[in-house]
Amino acid sequence: MPLTQEQKKQYKSIGHHLKPVLIVADNGLTEGVLAELERALTDHELIKIQLRITERESRLAVIDELCKTAKSELVQVIGKMALIYRKNPKANKQLSNVTRFS
Repeated sequence: MPLTQEQKKQYKSIGHHLKPVLIVADNGLTEGVLAELERALTDHELIKIQLRITERESRLAVIDELCKTAKSELVQVIGKMALIYRKNPKANKQLSNVTRFS
């Protein structure tokens, strides 16, 4: 289900204070990157990803692929940073960024 504008606004304000949990470099989407993405989304729900890819089109393609693979929603892209969200029905209240900062 797509995020509403109100949810995006809330998640952007939470995401502003987050540090990148995942860094994607020129190697692209390796098994390790995808495994870490899955773990981070399960634990934190809302994560910031840094992309060290110089071409803008390539960055956007990688972000799109990340969202499709993880079945997550893109909240925001600013430069080489992306903020993505996936709801976890059994979220850990100590780890979930959405719960901790709401």
